[in-house]
Amino acid sequence: MPKRSDIKSILIIGAGPIVIGQAAEFDYSGAQACKALRDEGYKVILVNSNPATIMTDPEMADVTYIEPITWKVVERIIAKEKPDAILPTMGGQT
Repeated sequence: MPKRSDIKSILIIGAGPIVIGQAAEFDYSGAQACKALRDEGYKVILVNSNPATIMTDPEMADVTYIEPITWKVVERIIAKEKPDAILPTMGGQT
């Protein structure tokens, strides 16, 4: 699939807190998404409420917000960063 030229920045919503020994796959998949998108030249904006995750490593995203994942926080980040796309599928269990 060709790279979309109309998309420059992407907001990734992380998995948030996880239980030790559970849901590490969400963190791993989110980190891989960050790496792949940056490798393609997109600006990656990440919001994740868990500071103890590989996703929040400074090398993973261009901009990282360690904030509660609530609609108010995400709305504020969208207003500030104005991403061209949102990838909310990196979330955790429901």
